[in-house]
Amino acid sequence: MTIGFKEWALVCDALGAGAQSLLLRKGGIAEGRAGFRFQHDDFLLLPTLFHEQAAQLKVPGDTPLPQAGADGTHEITLRVRVEWAEDVTDLEAAHRLAPYHLWRPELVEERFRYKDDLRLSVAFVRVERLAEPFRFPDSPKYGGCRSWVNLPDLPGGTQFIPVLDEQTHRVRELAIREALRGVAVGAAP
Repeated sequence: MTIGFKEWALVCDALGAGAQSLLLRKGGIAEGRAGFRFQHDDFLLLPTLFHEQAAQLKVPGDTPLPQAGADGTHEITLRVRVEWAEDVTDLEAAHRLAPYHLWRPELVEERFRYKDDLRLSVAFVRVERLAEPFRFPDSPKYGGCRSWVNLPDLPGGTQFIPVLDEQTHRVRELAIREALRGVAVGAAP
């Protein structure tokens, strides 16, 4: 099986467009006692269609939400490799990451404070596009309030194309690390 990470479709779009290189997560009711952790370093993004997501993201209010396939299949187009992850335990540091992700400040604070566990898991990721979309039938096992799911194996020989070139990726990483440390940074790359 291949590991899948459930993420809002609009965030997947931003990752796939090269506009975002961070994943933020707190975890939900199905994450277990320890809460969420980036347990895997290499996984596919499984876009989810939570309909309230546009209101919680920094996108225009009339942004259309991608629609589920009428044929009852999922389509995967992105693979992610976690280069580093950390728990951000300072709310101000979490807010300094605002130029690098789509979450609204209210959502950052809500998730940071969820269950009185003052932290937010952040991962800096390398995003690659699958040369050909990977499609497979939907199943109840992909549902529920959990981040990680087992997906069917990718076809042999699947090719991957980096979304960002190496220089842009490293410049963005430096800016994000400086934002976490509280170093004044210029415009978001």
